[in-house]
Amino acid sequence: MNRRMLPEWTEQWGVMLTWPHTGTDWSAWLGDVERSYGAIAREVTRRENLLVVAQDEPHAKRIRGLIETAGGDTARVHFRFAASNDTWARDHGPLTVESSGGLELLDFVFNGWGNKWPAEDDDAINRRLEEARTFAAPMTHVDLVMEGGALETDGLGTLMTTRRCLLSPERNPQLDEAAIENALQEWLGADRVLWLDHGHLEGDDTDSHIDTLARFADAETIVYQACDDRSDSHFGDLAKMRDELETFRTPAGEPYRLLALPWPKAQHDPVTGQRLPATYANYLVINGAVLAPSYDDPADHKARVVLNKAFPQHDIIMIDCRPIIRGFGSLHCITMQLPIGTVASQESNDAVASQEDQ
Repeated sequence: MNRRMLPEWTEQWGVMLTWPHTGTDWSAWLGDVERSYGAIAREVTRRENLLVVAQDEPHAKRIRGLIETAGGDTARVHFRFAASNDTWARDHGPLTVESSGGLELLDFVFNGWGNKWPAEDDDAINRRLEEARTFAAPMTHVDLVMEGGALETDGLGTLMTTRRCLLSPERNPQLDEAAIENALQEWLGADRVLWLDHGHLEGDDTDSHIDTLARFADAETIVYQACDDRSDSHFGDLAKMRDELETFRTPAGEPYRLLALPWPKAQHDPVTGQRLPATYANYLVINGAVLAPSYDDPADHKARVVLNKAFPQHDIIMIDCRPIIRGFGSLHCITMQLPIGTVASQESNDAVASQEDQ
């Protein structure tokens, strides 16, 4: 079967969110992070559907009220119930591929970013969604550790990632680089892989997910996180990453159009003082808009300008992600897009999910 991973700008049915709760690491600042989630829900439901993974019906009722208060369209919000360790849907949600047989959802193994954190419940979420008859496309369970945040595709057979993540010995220790490339070809249709050796954010525990560093905006454009502050500890490594990006070529042999995102000022956890992984590269493309992280920083406006160049046909909507980066990720990390054709008719399935949870 010749699969091809769909790019994020494919027309979407909606977006998946796994909502925070008191049993997650968010509990100490739950109200703050839920306001960020509510803002994301508002912007998504203005344009498409939202699939929310909640703990149970009382949790869903609370979430529904929060989204309504935020100005979201609750008629477009669809709930499913599943236990969760955490809420990083980008890494435990399903990846969508297309083949001659149609759309297919891939459920890779999620092991908490190389066994750093408990992830048994998160790893089971896709199966719970499948059991609730959520999807219209078939789901294939793949015995390979892989996270959505580690993968960028142009939709035409080029995949961009980092060696630090995909070759981590805590993910697939039995596979070397050639074997990983073969797996990316088999499951995601990667005709070629663009590997980055440089680029890392302090506070990031994903081993350099590509979606914090460099992103395809189209098949010829890469948007990347730059650092222009020579005194910052990130300056040298991100400069080397830029140099690597400049060597990359499109399938036609041309250099990519590179768009540099501005460097946000250093963000620190207000309690521990730990530096947090603030990045503008962690944006989400939805139908007609790009939702991008903001950090109450003058660079927020500059990031909007760059993203408008990358996505001139989209509205650029900035979302305050300061509460989210306290969990060591940002906006893209907590979301997973679901293309049109992947989700079943929701009216009857929402009722089934509710009945089965009772």
